[in-house]
Amino acid sequence: MDDQLSKVFSALADPTRRDLVARLTVGDATVGELAAPYDISVQAVSKHLKVLQDAGLVTKTRQAQKRPVHLEAQVFDLMTAWIERYRRQAEERYSRLDAVLADLNATQEGMAS
Repeated sequence: MDDQLSKVFSALADPTRRDLVARLTVGDATVGELAAPYDISVQAVSKHLKVLQDAGLVTKTRQAQKRPVHLEAQVFDLMTAWIERYRRQAEERYSRLDAVLADLNATQEGMAS
């Protein structure tokens, strides 16, 4: 599981991490701000953020005394490209199936006449 896409999907497999990512789409936040709504410790949230950081989904910056967490949105381009490739392949298969079923239906109607 060394490739980045595997790390990203693995990181997003956890609902808390998906929620953290969703919250970061609104804007950068500190670990304390991100931890506030959860019934888990700041340390636990930090561990979740470390997984997201290792996957390239977030970075921590330094602003004076704060260390806000920033969402790296370009990583979603990698995921989107991967998903889109397989979506197109599935659509092509469904289109071929539709054509086969239409031919079969036309053949059956021709035999019934």
